[in-house]
Amino acid sequence: MERGKFITFEGIEGVGKSTNISHLVAAIEAAGHEVLVTREPGGTPMAERIRDLVASHGDEAMPDVAELLLVFAARALHVNNVIRPALEAGTWVVCDRFTDSSRAYQGGGRGLPADDIDLLADWVHGDVTPDLTILLDAPVEIGMQRAGKRSDPDRFESEQSEFFERARETYLRLAAGDPGRFVVVDATQPVDVVKAAVDAVAEVLLAE
Repeated sequence: MERGKFITFEGIEGVGKSTNISHLVAAIEAAGHEVLVTREPGGTPMAERIRDLVASHGDEAMPDVAELLLVFAARALHVNNVIRPALEAGTWVVCDRFTDSSRAYQGGGRGLPADDIDLLADWVHGDVTPDLTILLDAPVEIGMQRAGKRSDPDRFESEQSEFFERARETYLRLAAGDPGRFVVVDATQPVDVVKAAVDAVAEVLLAE
């Protein structure tokens, strides 16, 4: 059986990942492929509980390294229990965030060493990497304005703009260094224009 494709969406808060994930999934399903939609941190019952720990405001301080390790613990559950089996069964997987988020948020945002993150990535999911990553990019002030219209901010959404500036810079550096995997979409454009850009990505992906 042909292995399914693994597609990830990345970006800072408020760039419209959920809307565009739904749009891409509809295009893939229309082409006759089974699609699994999932997210990180999370994607399994235990990984979702870890997500709650990582994202919630708590009385106990969370060291940056603890945050990183918790995210990768959730990822290990997610990859082994959901993502890898689905891909091997021929199902396409579309994931809201993956290891590039760790590189951007825990690496760029928190300042943890990139080599440590890459080591964890190789250990946790060395044989499972995205075929395509769509990076929805927008200036931090725009993303935060949009995110502010949603529910009460979680622990990440409550970070200062400087944190997200570093995360965004890391995302753009990752994309520039791996143009074969990343497609960068300007998320400041009107919704229909962004969807058209995602449609263009889908056409190329489905033609492969």
